[in-house]
Amino acid sequence: MSAVSTMKMPVNFRYREVFLKGRPVHDRLDPFRIRHPRMERGRRAKIFAPFDALKGFSEAIAGQEDPGRE
Repeated sequence: MSAVSTMKMPVNFRYREVFLKGRPVHDRLDPFRIRHPRMERGRRAKIFAPFDALKGFSEAIAGQEDPGRE
């Protein structure tokens, strides 16, 4: 269950109707699904792996001493 489904939806939520429709379901031979097949997880991970939301965070963590080691 996602966090969105447990939250109360505001009365004036702009995309209420779209949200309540849910995720679209396409048949195997649907033209949309034929043109846009699902991407494998490994390939999708390669696309988003280089994204670094917090630039420099990894370097800052790596540069700190490990307090448990002396």
